[in-house]
Amino acid sequence: MKNTRLILITLFVSLYCLPAEAQRKEISIPDIPSYLTLKCDFHMHTVFSDGTVWPNIRVLEAWQEGLDAISITDHIEYRPHKKDIQADHNRSYDLAVGAASAAGIILIKGSEITRSNPEGHYNALFLEDSNPLDTPDFFDAIQAAIDQDAFVIWNHPGWSQPNKIPVWYDIQTQLYEKGWIHGMEIVNSSSYYPLAFTWCNEKEIPILACSDVHNLIPAKNLIERGSHRAMTLVFAKEKTKESIREAMFAGRTAAYFGNNIYGKSEFLKPIFCASVAVEALSPLKDTKSIRIQMTNESDLDYELVNQEYPDGFSGPEIIKLPAHHSIIISFKNKEAVKSWAKIKILFAVSNLLLAPEESLIINLPGLNNY
Repeated sequence: MKNTRLILITLFVSLYCLPAEAQRKEISIPDIPSYLTLKCDFHMHTVFSDGTVWPNIRVLEAWQEGLDAISITDHIEYRPHKKDIQADHNRSYDLAVGAASAAGIILIKGSEITRSNPEGHYNALFLEDSNPLDTPDFFDAIQAAIDQDAFVIWNHPGWSQPNKIPVWYDIQTQLYEKGWIHGMEIVNSSSYYPLAFTWCNEKEIPILACSDVHNLIPAKNLIERGSHRAMTLVFAKEKTKESIREAMFAGRTAAYFGNNIYGKSEFLKPIFCASVAVEALSPLKDTKSIRIQMTNESDLDYELVNQEYPDGFSGPEIIKLPAHHSIIISFKNKEAVKSWAKIKILFAVSNLLLAPEESLIINLPGLNNY
């Protein structure tokens, strides 16, 4: 396996003139039962629209930052460099696909349909040909994407709105009723839209977080742990373009931004349980106290807030569990603890969010069977 990775990297460097000293920062967010947790960014730009880098640089950045899949989504209508760079709307993909293949990055063909409000901006993913989207009528452009079975994302719904608060116009109702909004960015770059998160939950629209990167990503961000772009977690059966597409249409996504993951309980709970191990350190019988060791193998700094202790039981109100660390915690009970696993102690994981004001609830003793 190591030799295979060495050959891949060597080919990547030699074919695309990328630095031989490049390092990849692996992202430690675990797979969950039945699915791989793929780290993806489906919104970025190059010089073929209003970005400042060549397409293969986006591939290098994605490889260095630990991503599994990306889409270069250059604007259809807005191309400020067109006097210097003349090409059709597929060109950025064509120039990046070889580098992506050599680096083991899945590259999904996409484009951004760019209109003023109330229409807004929409990424169309899994395209065969981006050129048909270049048409004056907005609905014709969306229809051209739908005709290719594209996954259509409403980008940054708070863009160009007062205080960045999203507005749902009649035109979004038309698109939604047609089944033409397949996903929505609840995070774009450094902007988080709680109202969009609420809409997605209410309307069962898959959520995404995307970088929308235009400039070169600083090298320190690519290698420093704890520093990462906004990204979408896709829970796919396999690491293939087809599996990513299937997972997204099935709604198996979550948004990873800062130290938070936003999504459904069915995905966030297994992520937490796969990240955290709990081990009893003191006897469970004939004692009125119990010490446990919690180990966090993920990149997230978890914060657990107690909801309510059982009668006669006491312990910390807040547990801070740093990434890639273990901690020891003591609990006390007025009576001897007979079976730790049968005790119910509920904690809210404050940085795993099911809705804007709702955190994932876990039963701490239930994480392991002692």
